[in-house]
Amino acid sequence: MKTFVSRFLTGLIAAVLLAACTSGPHIDRSLSTPDQRSRVKYLVLHYTVTDTPQSIRIFTHQAGVEASIHYLLSNDPEPVIYGIVDERRAAYHAGSDSGWKQDRNLNNISIGIEIVNAGWVDGPTGRTWAPFPEKQIETLIPLIKDIMSRHHIAPENVVGHADVAPQRKQDPGALFPWKRLAAEGIVPWPDETVVAVKRIEYQTSLPDIAWFQRKLSDIGYVVPRDGKVSQETRNVLIAFQTRYRPSKIDGEPDAETAALLDSPMRLVVPMKKN
Repeated sequence: MKTFVSRFLTGLIAAVLLAACTSGPHIDRSLSTPDQRSRVKYLVLHYTVTDTPQSIRIFTHQAGVEASIHYLLSNDPEPVIYGIVDERRAAYHAGSDSGWKQDRNLNNISIGIEIVNAGWVDGPTGRTWAPFPEKQIETLIPLIKDIMSRHHIAPENVVGHADVAPQRKQDPGALFPWKRLAAEGIVPWPDETVVAVKRIEYQTSLPDIAWFQRKLSDIGYVVPRDGKVSQETRNVLIAFQTRYRPSKIDGEPDAETAALLDSPMRLVVPMKKN
């Protein structure tokens, strides 16, 4: 009997110790300090290039693919926001080769939103982009504002996947309504009055490619600074044009692109609705 009791007590003590080890130490979290901030600096917007069911499968069932996202926004008649990765954790959405301003590998310091959208197809008349339903954008805007507010994300740090990975990505595409987001006070936008004036100036005398590279870099794009018209530089110009001049995306350093780059980026204060 004593042997049984002894073994029982030994097992019980071992179980208690094991539970204590696996649960971790008790931490008193009643203290805090105002001297802290979120680790999140960027919000990156994507499109899925597939439908909602397939998007859900990709971001929840493909283990080891390193494709994950914090939020997935469906394109249903009543769009649904799926929270997939906790904001406190990194998701594999931007890519290890992503960059904006001085930062690289934005996975660790960004939140990603995937928007269900078919992307683009190339046809006889050129590239055709899939539109974003109005309801989807109406659902997206409050989500963006909420994330920005909680993490104190600067408007210039709300970017597209193409902005931070211009050598390999095009999303969220030419029909994504960046100007609508600007009207909501989410992102800055070039002063169109200044753009109109400068466009005329640059039609007479166009800056060299080194100037374009410097201006793109000043905004935040990772771009060569070698003064050469390379495909890498053209890809960055395409990303910029897709966002600010989607009517003509050709990667050419032309007068209108120069005017857009040389215009001050202003943040609109949206009017309050009655």
